[in-house]
Amino acid sequence: MADSAAKLRQSAVTVPLDRLPRRGRIRSSGYVESITILPAGQAPSFSAVVTSILPGEPGAKPAGPAARIQLIWLGQRRVPGIDAGIRLGFDGMVFDVDGMPTMYNPGYEILSLLENES
Repeated sequence: MADSAAKLRQSAVTVPLDRLPRRGRIRSSGYVESITILPAGQAPSFSAVVTSILPGEPGAKPAGPAARIQLIWLGQRRVPGIDAGIRLGFDGMVFDVDGMPTMYNPGYEILSLLENES
């Protein structure tokens, strides 16, 4: 089972956030811009919006719709380690949902910030 998951991840194409396809298996990375935690009365899901620009970066311009992706973990109220400002690598199937690239239940890894980033 772990071997098949690793093969799927290897088959994903690494794509910058500003070049995401409307649909397909991809691998990418970026910075978590915001997270959404739903109230306890709703079905559990946790989402994060990821952008290519480090939030609060001096001189950073707001990212356009093509430079963002929404990651949604269904059945999770919280995903450990995922908070605004962290650098995140992720992979899975991307879909266009209401004009926003979206990925459900992606594989992910928390990446370290580069030395010149804060």
